[in-house]
Amino acid sequence: MRTLYVSDLDGTLLGRDGKLSAYTARTLQALTRRGMCFSYATARSLSSAQKVMGGIALPGPVIVYNGTFIRRTDGEILEARYFEADTAAFLRGTMAAMGLSPVVYAYIGARECVSYLAGAANPAVREYLAARPGDKRFRPVQGEHALYEGRSFYMTCMGERQQVYPLYAALEGHKGVRVTFQRELGSRYYWCEMMPPEATKAAAARALSRMLGCGRIVAFGDAVNDIPLLEAADEGYAVGNAVPELKRVARGVIGTNDEDGPARFMAQDFLARLENRA
Repeated sequence: MRTLYVSDLDGTLLGRDGKLSAYTARTLQALTRRGMCFSYATARSLSSAQKVMGGIALPGPVIVYNGTFIRRTDGEILEARYFEADTAAFLRGTMAAMGLSPVVYAYIGARECVSYLAGAANPAVREYLAARPGDKRFRPVQGEHALYEGRSFYMTCMGERQQVYPLYAALEGHKGVRVTFQRELGSRYYWCEMMPPEATKAAAARALSRMLGCGRIVAFGDAVNDIPLLEAADEGYAVGNAVPELKRVARGVIGTNDEDGPARFMAQDFLARLENRA
């Protein structure tokens, strides 16, 4: 039985410095060359994930935007989740009624765009833009029609807690959208993030395992949003630096992200299974 190993990136596979250690990089390269099926599942875009992976050449597809897309590393989309037209219209109306202007991720033709109203960019949006200089996806627009152009797959409203929490409260439980509310890492500002309900790391990991013909999924994570991924896996492991909520649902706790916990576990588990097949 082939195993698909799936790891979150930030806080799990990556160290505290947000980088892949030399040991983890060497281990992933060596194990995938020997036939190990590995993928990461991240909230990052493909381009952002590839930067932090440091040029590691993974042979298989990866999961990005929290499960919205399964993509080959050359950019080809294998599976995608977009907002239904009526849901996108509902979100647009709800945000407009609250005086909120989102950042909208969408495909316009074959181009991936991150659109925002240039005249309505608040300090939180400006902070987000400044942290990503030179991002070719950015598309400042002048009107709402252009803002919502294309096939959208992710929207977020950024700002002070009191500005964006009412949107989360209004959308929570709505069947057409999956919504999260949290303070952005390293920022004073909060994000209310909106995604299609089927766009989850767990669903994408199951779909990818079927694509690759893997009968076993082993997953690694560190945060509350990794709970569904670990629960969907045959074996789910929390890194030592994970939050207590994740550790409670995990099969076990492995080394921390700074101790190369996932890479060391995969090396031991994959090589042991190779020996058992020999």
